[in-house]
Amino acid sequence: SLPELFEKKNYELRIAGGAVRDLLSGVTPQDIDFATTATPAEMKEMFTSAGVRLINNKGEKHGTITARLHDQNFEITTLRIDVVTDGRHAEVEFTTDWQKDAERRDLTVNSMFLGLDGTLYDFFNGYEDLKSKKIRFVGKASERIQEDYLRILRYFRFYGRIAEKPGDHEPTTLEAIKENAKGLAGISGERIWVELKKILLGNHVNHLVQLMYELDIAQYIGLPPDGNLEEFARVTKNIQNLSPKPMTVLTSLFKGKEDVTNLDLRLKISKEEKNLGLFLVKHRQELTKAVGPEPLRPYQDFLMDSREANTNSKIFELLKYQGEEQLLKEMQDWTVPTFPVSGHDLRKMGVTSGKEIGTALQQLREEWKRSGYHMDKEELLSCLKRV
Repeated sequence: SLPELFEKKNYELRIAGGAVRDLLSGVTPQDIDFATTATPAEMKEMFTSAGVRLINNKGEKHGTITARLHDQNFEITTLRIDVVTDGRHAEVEFTTDWQKDAERRDLTVNSMFLGLDGTLYDFFNGYEDLKSKKIRFVGKASERIQEDYLRILRYFRFYGRIAEKPGDHEPTTLEAIKENAKGLAGISGERIWVELKKILLGNHVNHLVQLMYELDIAQYIGLPPDGNLEEFARVTKNIQNLSPKPMTVLTSLFKGKEDVTNLDLRLKISKEEKNLGLFLVKHRQELTKAVGPEPLRPYQDFLMDSREANTNSKIFELLKYQGEEQLLKEMQDWTVPTFPVSGHDLRKMGVTSGKEIGTALQQLREEWKRSGYHMDKEELLSCLKRV
């Protein structure tokens, strides 16, 4: 087993970072990262002589080796110190000092190690912070942020994941974030979008996005300078239990389609995300439920007339945006009916010219739509006879 290999060579091996946080919170970690006093070269030698397969990935110069054991990948990283940081990435040197490694991690709740015997190594009070649901930087906030400005967004993300209530920040932390906000301008859009999406689906999202505006972060991460914060507050309340897509939440900040375009320029969002944003901006006001016995009809008609792919998933997102929980359920259960008449049926009735067939089908489709998609083939064809 993995621990035995390390023990035989007298290298120390502990679980590190996020996995420790999850284990202590009673959450199953998605992946378990290990830290060790062994250098990458020592690990490679040890694994190769034990016949353990190594997965070649680009982590080695940062000190990470990936070993494949019992159909599982294990990422094991040598303890390290950052020598030079430029706000985006670091040059590292290896160390055997666990505290030095913890010092270069971002937040106290992410800076703990767990021995395989269950001993917790916690140099910065991370366990206390986790229990009292506090998010703090390790050491001095401004220093941690200047090592990698993306940590500003990581602070927000973990706040939304761990903190109990909105507004529970240390003033010095918020100051450090505000002073360093401009540093986010140099971070790639892709990295920002990964963090932002997680923030949009976490707790306290309304509070955190308002904070991004207060602390002058919004403009550096592709958000509109004059975002519609009232609409954002309203929609984030609507959407709470409806598991929306991140883009659905975000679009409530936008006033028009250029806001979507600007976001895309800065963050390189996917085509699907961009199209969803444009769809919501365009239809959120006028595509709404009908008054009367058939509230879903406008959405159904829109879907039946649409020539585009995955319109139904866009309509589901629109209903979430509008907070229409009940209609969303009904719309998800509704199967798109198939138009029952074909050109073949019309030829059998003696309509021969292609142009006439086209016109007749169009008229029958309209009839069928007016009937709420209930008329069957016979009823529709008898309309045609009347025509």
